[in-house]
Amino acid sequence: MDLLAAINREERKLETELSKLQGKLNGVRAAAKALGDTTAREIVGVKKRVLSAAARAKISKATKARWAKFRAQAKKAAS
Repeated sequence: MDLLAAINREERKLETELSKLQGKLNGVRAAAKALGDTTAREIVGVKKRVLSAAARAKISKATKARWAKFRAQAKKAAS
């Protein structure tokens, strides 16, 4: 029965925290709306970083080399 009570307490804490966060989010949205449409777009529209094909290939090659090294060490340890 103590476990159920602990779960209920934790649920109440989380619900309280959720309501606080929702209030803060509403405040931020209201401020963005008051400042105008351009600000709202800036908050929502975050640009992604773009990697060149060469950079992606270099990262992929380095990752494969790290995993090959890891597998070789694991194979030595197992032997």
